[in-house]
Amino acid sequence: MSQAVVTRFAPSPTGFLHIGGARTALFNWLFARGRGGKFLLRIEDTDRERSTPEATAAILQGMAWLGLDFDGDVISQFDGAARHAEVARDLLAQGKAYKCFSTQDEIQAFRDAAKDAGTSTLFRSPWRDVTDHPDAPFVVRIKAPRDGVTVIRDSVQGDVTIRNDQLDDMVLLRSDGTPVYMLAVVVDDHDMGVTHVIRGDDHLNNAARQMTIYNAMGWDVPVWAHIPLIHGPDGKKLSKRHGATGAQEYQALGYPAAGMRNYLTRLGWSHGDDEFFTDAQALEWFDLTGIGKSPARLDFKKLENICGQHIAVADDAALQREIIAFLAASDQPAFTKSQETGILAALPILKERAKTFPELLDKAEFILASRPILPEEKAAKHLDTVSRGILSELTPHLQTVSWVRDSLEAVLNDFAEGKNTKFGKLAGPLRAALAGRAATPSVFDMMLVLGRDETLARINDAAT
Repeated sequence: MSQAVVTRFAPSPTGFLHIGGARTALFNWLFARGRGGKFLLRIEDTDRERSTPEATAAILQGMAWLGLDFDGDVISQFDGAARHAEVARDLLAQGKAYKCFSTQDEIQAFRDAAKDAGTSTLFRSPWRDVTDHPDAPFVVRIKAPRDGVTVIRDSVQGDVTIRNDQLDDMVLLRSDGTPVYMLAVVVDDHDMGVTHVIRGDDHLNNAARQMTIYNAMGWDVPVWAHIPLIHGPDGKKLSKRHGATGAQEYQALGYPAAGMRNYLTRLGWSHGDDEFFTDAQALEWFDLTGIGKSPARLDFKKLENICGQHIAVADDAALQREIIAFLAASDQPAFTKSQETGILAALPILKERAKTFPELLDKAEFILASRPILPEEKAAKHLDTVSRGILSELTPHLQTVSWVRDSLEAVLNDFAEGKNTKFGKLAGPLRAALAGRAATPSVFDMMLVLGRDETLARINDAAT
């Protein structure tokens, strides 16, 4: 591209970072970062009654968890109010906007009459071409084109044609002189140098109205890309009834960030049949042409499958750090120092079969637990008098064996053979002794992670 790519994510700070907003941010991040461009963050905080610092913090935390870094400082739309008003006054001076003195009662009366008559309720201000103004409150409206059509050239939706006689003379400044949201968005995007506006398709109708401002100011119109919304598994708009809807909720549920990035990227965008891919591949492959026109459906089974694959290939130290962050996000007790060390040692044997962090931590209970190990009811059945005696006899064989897998397998199999049985018969008592559970990772894996001293101590506890 001849022009450096600049994208933006522009959420309203009225709540948490919705998973749909997170995907919009991700698409903007991928498109810009994959082309060496800039990704900017603008907080659209002009609604002062609903905007809160806590919501802004939640948005930033959600983006940080997803690894979506942005360039420069966070931009406040509210702080640009003077600039937005300046543009409206410029349009007024150029004769491309006008003062409208119609009151709300007059506008409502017009609409009521039009509705009764079965005609268009689109308000046509009588003040559009009037130059003799009363000394009364007014709003500033843009002079929208009345003839012809406006074509939104959208990279996802294709060309969308809007008849200009369906466009109203949009208000730019309220009667108190404050700018409206639709003006602020255009001015901010222009001043920020945004080249591509990638946002939800619920904003598609806004594009035609916003283009009237771009065209009136002689500004370049950005590339539009209106992406379909995310629906729940039932095909309806995603809501609380479908489960988690906030990005941080997914962190607290124990989904890894890399898995969420992969899944959200694939949710409504495709690159052939590829389902699992790395960040590097996503940055290389992502483009606007791969985005579908139909709403994507959230599928928790696919999400878990993708997350499981990312857990399996993750760097152990990075995975440990993310698990520690998950504990904090889900308000669970932090690891002790010994548990941090233990979980890091156990990750190679745990991560290949876990799809979420709670699932991984459940499998890690053997390394997180401390002595004495209290067996669950099902595991305790394996520790009868005979089994405890067998464990006592096994102990001397483990005191001198080389603590590597092949040697452990050999000594345990030989011991079982000496008892005229198979190793499988020893596995139950050993699982109960080492983990206090009937279902655990491999006995040999647990022994290697626990080490000789801890293994023998747990067996001794169970045998007595």
